[in-house]
Amino acid sequence: MNVIRIAISELIGMFVDDGSLAAFSLILVIVVAGAVKLLALPPLIGGLLLLLGCLAILVYSVRRAVKR
Repeated sequence: MNVIRIAISELIGMFVDDGSLAAFSLILVIVVAGAVKLLALPPLIGGLLLLLGCLAILVYSVRRAVKR
């Protein structure tokens, strides 16, 4: 059982290295998708918000990793 647990944690670790990075990205996608669908935000603006938001999240994650 221990080998299976280690294999699963390694598999998850390949896709989700930083939990907060994944969580912030998911929240960003949900908020922007909601704004495009519910507030009739133009899709081009939504795409720009996704780009800028992902870049901001990435910078935040890198700065936090450098401090560690």
